[in-house]
Amino acid sequence: MKKSILIVLFLSMSTFVAKSQALTPIPYQDMVFKLMENLPALPASKFQPSNLLSFAKSMIGTRYRYASSNPKIGFDCSGFVNYVFRNFGINAPRSSRDFATKGQDKKLADAQVGDVIIFTGTNSRVRRVGHVGIISAVDGDEIKFIHSSSGAAKGVTITSLNEGFYKKRFMKVVSIL
Repeated sequence: MKKSILIVLFLSMSTFVAKSQALTPIPYQDMVFKLMENLPALPASKFQPSNLLSFAKSMIGTRYRYASSNPKIGFDCSGFVNYVFRNFGINAPRSSRDFATKGQDKKLADAQVGDVIIFTGTNSRVRRVGHVGIISAVDGDEIKFIHSSSGAAKGVTITSLNEGFYKKRFMKVVSIL
């Protein structure tokens, strides 16, 4: 019932916006996000982190784009994480700094697939949140995460916490599920 109401509402809004010359057209993506804001979150018992990761991995190769959460033009790190979680009806922050105060803090040793991993910005000496990703694999001491990188990868990629200087930049893990 709710889905049919949303579809009718979406189609009505699309027709109205298209026929009205006095209004500025609303991008499709923005309309979808507005509709998604009012959807109830999935019950925890029905949510599977593996589905979240499959969806996130389908975005690998999407280019990096500062201040964007639109897959058609690219993602910044928090835009990517926000987009993935919102696809499952989970209200996630849009800014990397806001992830530090969202959800439940966890020790790195307790990290699980689907948790959000938080890093400093590129200067690891400045201990302020500047980058986020989603934990995609935990294999013993090795943790891999999927994120949108402005570095050499220039887009959505999977990286090991042990690669490069991510270990020095690590701040914490949070569960927002």
